[in-house]
Amino acid sequence: MVILDMPTGIDPNNPMTHVPPSPGLQGFLGEEDYEALVKCVHCGLCLNQCPTYRANGLEPDSPRGRLYLIRAVAEGTLPLSDEVEDHLNQCLVCRACETACPSNVQFGQVMEAARHSILKERATPLRRALTWLAFRQLFPHPERLAFVGSLLRWYQQSPLPAIVQLATRIGLVPPRLALMEKMAPPLSDRFFETPSTELFASHGPARMTVGMVSGCIMPLAFAPTNEATVRVLTANGCDVIVPRAQRCCGALASHAGDEPSAVSMARANIDAFETAGMDRLDAIIINSAGCGAQLKNYAHMLRDDPAYAARARRFQAKVEDVAEFLVRVGLTAPLGTVNRVVTYQDACHLVHGQKIKAQPRELLHMIPGVDLIEMKDPDRCCGSAGIYNILQPDMSSQVLEAKLENVVATKASCIVASNPGCLLQINMGLRDRGMDMTGMHIIDILDESITAARIADPVHA
Repeated sequence: MVILDMPTGIDPNNPMTHVPPSPGLQGFLGEEDYEALVKCVHCGLCLNQCPTYRANGLEPDSPRGRLYLIRAVAEGTLPLSDEVEDHLNQCLVCRACETACPSNVQFGQVMEAARHSILKERATPLRRALTWLAFRQLFPHPERLAFVGSLLRWYQQSPLPAIVQLATRIGLVPPRLALMEKMAPPLSDRFFETPSTELFASHGPARMTVGMVSGCIMPLAFAPTNEATVRVLTANGCDVIVPRAQRCCGALASHAGDEPSAVSMARANIDAFETAGMDRLDAIIINSAGCGAQLKNYAHMLRDDPAYAARARRFQAKVEDVAEFLVRVGLTAPLGTVNRVVTYQDACHLVHGQKIKAQPRELLHMIPGVDLIEMKDPDRCCGSAGIYNILQPDMSSQVLEAKLENVVATKASCIVASNPGCLLQINMGLRDRGMDMTGMHIIDILDESITAARIADPVHA
């Protein structure tokens, strides 16, 4: 037997210089999530891609640091303390680290599993109650969401917002409540409605039939964008089926750690599209990047469900972002001139979650008159991240400021994005700066171009 001399400076009895063998999984995570976690080789290539690490330079607020914390808790060598939870909650789950990772660590999967365990083990009664209310009593029920949306729209159209702003300035409104009021999406004058037939017919002969996920927030706050999505699809030869029984995709519930609610909504959506006729659908279209990433995760979420595993794989295989789909099948509708200088924001869950980067730019380059000016770091997070901007407002503001510096430097008149959360966050930041720049969904500018072509040549368009 050959005995190797131990390198100088390493003492097996000194915990500061000797790392003992891993005790293995002791709890907190499931085996599959733990196996995903231990792929990390601690190379650090993710650090400069992480918005929170770039903001404060703290290792525990980097992907590598958070994976270390989760692993230590899972192996029983570190208690799940308030400090550990705070570092994990600071994560935006933007998944930029996944794009940078040479070991293909599925960070989003691991973080959502950790948050699910945190919700089970450490949530306060108030947090449990709010989670139950939001993800079991509100978001899975479109009619309840519409009712709440109607109340919020009435509030926004009343004198009350001006009164709240005045009360905020003199310190009568708690800062967190004032921030929530400020960030509330301006609701559409009319909500997106699906016809009783669930069908929007193609203009002219249909070359394919697609399903459309209308979403939970999109019909209320971005109804014109949903309507534009239907117009663009039907103008390009698609019959569009919008099942009325569909529900929220479950993304917000997953991010909050409420896995059972997210799984329940996934099952409901699969049921809805199967009832509408899955076999006749060439694709299932989504116009929200965050929702798309969630829908493309249904197979993983339901992998152990014998009644839904195969059905989830079938559903997921048909899901496509609207830009991804339009570039794949090609545009047939004529495009008119839209004279506008734009810059493009890569939504995190589109570029990192779905690996879609080129297709939105291809669509913008197709539109006559559009001048695309690339910003610095277009794939950096804007700080929205679902409801992160409400739960972590200070860090969200730091991340947003870094994004706005790059946006403003382009001197574009419009910023185009593919996710409603990005548009709400960036538009709020631009308003606060007094900037004469607006945010648009990519489908809205494409719809504008198709409309311009019809006006210019109503006979052939």
